[in-house]
Amino acid sequence: MQSESILYLSRQDVEAVGLPMVSIIDALEQMFKEKGEGRVEMPPKPGIHTREDAFIHAMPAYIPSLEAAGVKWISGYPGNQAKGLPYITGLLILNDPDTGIPTAIMDATWITAQRTGAATAVAARYLARPDSSTAGIIACGVQGRSNLQALACAFPLTRVRVFDLHTSVAQRFAAEMSVELEIDVEAVEDPRLAVVDTDLVVTSGPILKHPTPVIEADWLAPGAFACPVDFDSYWTGVALHQADKLATDDLGQLDYYRQAGYFGDTPAAYADLGQIVAGQKPGRERDDERTIAINLGLALEDMATAMPVFARAVELGLGVRLPL
Repeated sequence: MQSESILYLSRQDVEAVGLPMVSIIDALEQMFKEKGEGRVEMPPKPGIHTREDAFIHAMPAYIPSLEAAGVKWISGYPGNQAKGLPYITGLLILNDPDTGIPTAIMDATWITAQRTGAATAVAARYLARPDSSTAGIIACGVQGRSNLQALACAFPLTRVRVFDLHTSVAQRFAAEMSVELEIDVEAVEDPRLAVVDTDLVVTSGPILKHPTPVIEADWLAPGAFACPVDFDSYWTGVALHQADKLATDDLGQLDYYRQAGYFGDTPAAYADLGQIVAGQKPGRERDDERTIAINLGLALEDMATAMPVFARAVELGLGVRLPL
């Protein structure tokens, strides 16, 4: 239905909706099934790069089953931390699929963080051992937090080890997450200790085009699962090549970034996560498999998260109506 106004949701409004992580995980799992069955539309995300290792991406997508159509305009600037600014910032616009008229503009920071963690949990549901109980997080920022929260929703975690280049950041993260999740979260001073003998590993640092990888061969144990949400920035090629199965959230997008100069020493992906969730390709088949999911971040994930945020915000009377 045509509207003469658009709902603006600030970061505070989006967070006030209180969409639970488990709901986002379930929504993304259903979205990936739709993707695997070819019922969604999403081109690879184009971008501009105004500074070294920085990006501003346009991310459009359409999910017919959710009547979710829109675009996210998102940036990532590693240098922002030194300026007291967040690494990731952006806006998301929803459109009415019938008319194309914009229905909402919302801050995308919280949505990006939560859906990234949720996508890791979806991949882990199919590629990790169901009895996985230990986790390791490398880089203790926003993404490290959301990924750990998501894994704690999906697995019976009893022990977590975390590493950050800034020891104080890792220590604060460990203290806060120990209380929030009511499990043992330990800050370690060597990244190796966050990977070895660990069931679930996430690396979540800034995306770098010319990185200095730290994760070596044999750190990831047989039977473990890993999800680099920072492209291939922190994994050596030999460590990636040790994976028995390497998947991605989108094969076309992985190929797009290969052509752009990333993933030069990363093996070919055997499957798209949508294919795995839809049952077209197998997930984990043996307890001793090393599995890796390179999740690049999809606009489909944003739309699957933004629609329930928008609907709930309307119910709660959140946000500000602006004239078109």
